[in-house]
Amino acid sequence: MIKPISGAGYLLRGLALLPKKGIFPYVVIPMVINALLFALALILAIGQVGSLIDWALQQLPSWLQWLDWLMWPLLVLTALILVFFLVAILANIIASPFNGLLAEAVERHLTGEVYQAESSSWRRALVEAPKAITGELIKIAYFVKFAIPLGILFLIPGLNLFAPLLWFIFGAWMLALEYCDYHLGNHNIRFAQQRTLLGQERMLTLGFGAATTLATITPLVNFIAMPAAVAGSTVMLIEKELLKKTQHSEQ
Repeated sequence: MIKPISGAGYLLRGLALLPKKGIFPYVVIPMVINALLFALALILAIGQVGSLIDWALQQLPSWLQWLDWLMWPLLVLTALILVFFLVAILANIIASPFNGLLAEAVERHLTGEVYQAESSSWRRALVEAPKAITGELIKIAYFVKFAIPLGILFLIPGLNLFAPLLWFIFGAWMLALEYCDYHLGNHNIRFAQQRTLLGQERMLTLGFGAATTLATITPLVNFIAMPAAVAGSTVMLIEKELLKKTQHSEQ
């Protein structure tokens, strides 16, 4: 249990870094994008989630109807994870160039190393925007690959009892991949390599992803979740020297 707790702690450490000099200027744009999209999603979800859950409960076979008291909170949690996770993907597509700059600023703060010219950072973000967005689309394709079979589980009697838990674990893994990508991407580590790398520290990674998922589905907290997760994942990768492990394995 130590590694998942340690992984979750990196989200709080990322949050603590956001006001730091040299980091905060790169927080503003991702935070504004995140806040606007999540506010819109929350407004839309309030009106739709209840009716969707009622429909899902009606699909339960008669011998499972007595479990509706248990399924209701599980389905609410699953719906929130799905809605806010999709919003997080959209927010990250829009903010991806700026999140890369934030990860770079955190690395500079922690290590003192400058591997890009700071004066050209904002211009570079615009130039590299197509590449960053392409990377986000690759992650979406990976998400869809596993989301479809997980979604089918909700339709299978008996197995649908486990679907919310599996969805939460999958969401935690995806968000960890999402936010670790910014630091690793800055060092030209491709998405396939990232999955292998983070898989070597799976419990640590899932702990971080679970904390990020909970922050993402918590109203108001989700406004700051994206920059905190970018900063926290950068701290985790640097302190655990996961990037060095990748570089050594390639030599």
